[in-house]
Amino acid sequence: MRTSYSALETFRQCPQKYKFQEIDKIKTPKSKEAVFGTLIHNSLKFLFSRDPLYPSMDEVIANFRDSWRASDIANMTEDERSLYLTQGENILKRFYVKNQPWNFNVVDMESRFELSITDPRTGTVHIIAGIMDRVDKPTDDTFEIIDYKTSRKMKSQESVDDDLQLSLYHLGLLRRWPHIQANNIALSLYYVKHNEKITTSRKQEDSKRVEEQILTAIRDIETRTAQNDFPPQPSVLCDWCGYKAMCPAWKFMFIKPETQNLKHENMEETIKEFFTLKKNNQETTKRLAELQTEIKTYMDKEGVTRVFGDAGVISKTVQERHTYDYEKIRATLEAHNRFDVWNALLKPDDKTLKTLLLSLPSPLKEQVLEARSIAKKFEVLTATMKKLS
Repeated sequence: MRTSYSALETFRQCPQKYKFQEIDKIKTPKSKEAVFGTLIHNSLKFLFSRDPLYPSMDEVIANFRDSWRASDIANMTEDERSLYLTQGENILKRFYVKNQPWNFNVVDMESRFELSITDPRTGTVHIIAGIMDRVDKPTDDTFEIIDYKTSRKMKSQESVDDDLQLSLYHLGLLRRWPHIQANNIALSLYYVKHNEKITTSRKQEDSKRVEEQILTAIRDIETRTAQNDFPPQPSVLCDWCGYKAMCPAWKFMFIKPETQNLKHENMEETIKEFFTLKKNNQETTKRLAELQTEIKTYMDKEGVTRVFGDAGVISKTVQERHTYDYEKIRATLEAHNRFDVWNALLKPDDKTLKTLLLSLPSPLKEQVLEARSIAKKFEVLTATMKKLS
């Protein structure tokens, strides 16, 4: 398989989008955010493109302004275009002041790389391709890989320390220039909207872990491809997805009135009735809880354990939940030579395992999950009621 970090990230975020994009090869117009990000990247490349006479700040701003005005973005108002233009200019001005190009030894920009990873299970060679925004050489012995981000949300230091994209860049540079020491490469995400850089590093021994992460994802993709199983994964990212109108998770919303049939209209009525009943059920449940509290308060005050009405009897009983001292239990069972009972208590338990997985580091968690297989597959319906204003 030939793939890239961005494709693997798309698969992680939403398998259905991955299928549309990477397997079906369905093209969609770039969003305004994507176009904006591309032009910011291009302007930052232009900023470091000359040596020793680097462009002035005004030239960098003019470069972005010309590119933005020449861009063709569907469904964008003039007010939006103006706001994005202003934001882009402000980003580049702040960046230029903090990162004057003559202060950096930039050795490469938009540096393409390819990694070959062999799956030991099948012998298949997979190619991972990528592009590093910028590679610096701060000193004679050190390098820094910088990836620009135009997103508003910044990752935590912990997330950056475990970031797969930066790990791939690290591995890519080591494969290109094997003489470099792994711990002499700094890895940075530069969030241009905030003018902040978050830096991390990797060790030589991290390479094997990175390869395993990639192989785990590739194996999952291969299995799902064979089964044609790419379920949608709705999230906040759906609002920026070009496949939303054709996605099974959203397609219902995009059926035009003139193409609706009787089945569609009936389904709208069915959905309406479903939520009406669900709302009534919630109100009933809430009222039952209030009545139970009122009845229990009365029982406690009057010292009774049962109350009677024409419709039936309500009784108050005491139920107990227990916790166990398993060390004492083990000692007791061992004293009676009942190892069979103790061993039964230690049988694998899926619920316990799922809880333990949450505390495992990402690489170990992924290795454990490789031992997982689907025992049964079934469909369920979940409902989310809109909040009343």
